[in-house]
Amino acid sequence: MKLQTRQAEEPELSLVSLIDVVLMMVIFFMVSTSFVHEAALKVQLPEASVETPTSDAAPLELVVDQDGNYFLNGRALIANRADVLRSALEKTAGERRDIPLTIRADANTTHQSVVTVMDVAGKMGFVNITIVTAKQGGG
Repeated sequence: MKLQTRQAEEPELSLVSLIDVVLMMVIFFMVSTSFVHEAALKVQLPEASVETPTSDAAPLELVVDQDGNYFLNGRALIANRADVLRSALEKTAGERRDIPLTIRADANTTHQSVVTVMDVAGKMGFVNITIVTAKQGGG
């Protein structure tokens, strides 16, 4: 009995089925993906100017220290409550609400203390409120 050795056939890779699977995956991901529409809302952003306000009255400076105590033009207020702050601002500013109000807050003060100052000043009608910051890096 004479046995002959068969020649090994090279395996053939069918690319047609692979392409079909890849196209089906692409179609699936395209259909199931939700696209984010970031530009759906049109918002007009505010612009800042470099003009310095001109006022004949002295500007008000309100300092909030680390413990949340208020100092109006260098004088300490008797309590750090909103009603005390309101009466001190009314006494100092009188009827003028166009006087520049500068808020200086310690970096370690509570956020609530600064928000209270801004809330009281806004409700009183102050329109020129500035928050003083320091340059990053200790400048």
